[in-house]
Amino acid sequence: MSVLHVVSVSGGKDSDATLFLALNRYPKSRVIPCFADTGNEHDAVYEHLDYLEAALDIKIVRLKANFERQIARKRLFIARDQRTGRDDRGRKLRWSNKSKRRALEALHPTGNPYLDLCMWKGRFPSRKAQFCTQELKRDLLVNFQMDLVDAGHRVVSWQGVRRDESLNRRNAKLFERLNPRLYAYRPLVDWTAQQVFDYLRERRLIPNTLYKQGMSRVGCMPCINANKNEIAQIAARFPGHIQRIAEWERLVCAVSKRGFATFFNKELHTDKGNDQHVHATNCIESVVDYARTTRGGKQYGLFESHIDVSECASAYGLCE
Repeated sequence: MSVLHVVSVSGGKDSDATLFLALNRYPKSRVIPCFADTGNEHDAVYEHLDYLEAALDIKIVRLKANFERQIARKRLFIARDQRTGRDDRGRKLRWSNKSKRRALEALHPTGNPYLDLCMWKGRFPSRKAQFCTQELKRDLLVNFQMDLVDAGHRVVSWQGVRRDESLNRRNAKLFERLNPRLYAYRPLVDWTAQQVFDYLRERRLIPNTLYKQGMSRVGCMPCINANKNEIAQIAARFPGHIQRIAEWERLVCAVSKRGFATFFNKELHTDKGNDQHVHATNCIESVVDYARTTRGGKQYGLFESHIDVSECASAYGLCE
């Protein structure tokens, strides 16, 4: 029974370092780098994966979720919905005939995992319901690893997790047994971001170029958790991504029962605001305008409004 080492690769600094550590410790034949493609990635991520394959002489397995069956079931549900009653806010449970026509016209698989997931759910992920991570990454990688386990292998899942990343990861274990033949190994749990960059520089591995373009993390572009500065940088440097999100909002609104859905939920509204007001204050154009303001969101600042995209911008001091 062979032991295989599956490394979760995202195109970011932590997974780069984790991959190099695995390749430095075990033969390439026993190391399987895996990338879960969300469909909401920047082209620089794909370019960086190509760079890693060439620089390290490896092949990265690329996984992508498919929601065609879920969308087909939702179409059938909407068409047949005849429920009676109301929800806890007094709204009718049943899809109206108008909303049915609107949703069934738009609800078709696009081939983009992120967009198809949101159209199936009828909403975008949020901090309290971050289903994108589970549906687009975690489940794909776990299923891939379990297939290897079912084929008779022992599998070690290498994860680029650091305890200082967030409160949710402060208790991350270095090594953990997940089931009799599946283990999790997190070699960076005690590292800092600076140590990761130093490690890559010493091994002459070039980090993803997005780190020099105002991004503090590499993953979805944009991420629903992007901060104000990152949103401003994305709008200035990659306006095409903002335009894409605006189109996604239009499609997800169309397949939502009430017709309102926004990519971001920055709570730029009163708690008692109605659906239309909440949508107007959180749609991508409004959030980008907010990101260009100074603290308090009431005045445009010189830096926020005039980002020079030709200049290097790094949260980690990589421009120095």
